[in-house]
Amino acid sequence: MAKQTVTFSRWNDIPLEPLNELLSRKLFTGERMMLAQVFLKKGCVVPTHSHENEQMTYILKGALQFEIEGKEIVVREGEVLHIPSNIIHKATALEETLDLDVFSPPRQDWLNKADDYLRNK
Repeated sequence: MAKQTVTFSRWNDIPLEPLNELLSRKLFTGERMMLAQVFLKKGCVVPTHSHENEQMTYILKGALQFEIEGKEIVVREGEVLHIPSNIIHKATALEETLDLDVFSPPRQDWLNKADDYLRNK
């Protein structure tokens, strides 16, 4: 069994990855989980999608309106949303928003830059 190591970083030292004019992110990844700071400008739409990864979204600033299984859920500063694996969802930024997403396992499509649904929209 390979020895595991501790990783330390500062968000300010992690490069910002612009995906389109309204959306950018910073990623911090371990072996079995991923943290993502996601920056959304007002009006940004994360298109309908699903993924195998379990997701927790914690709103640090702003508000997101999610569409999940035909229902609308607004998540505001200080609130947390859990999205189980393979649930179809969409999000719209109601105002300038910073959220912290936790994924398990890590989003390989994000790490491999195979997330075309987010890019250049």
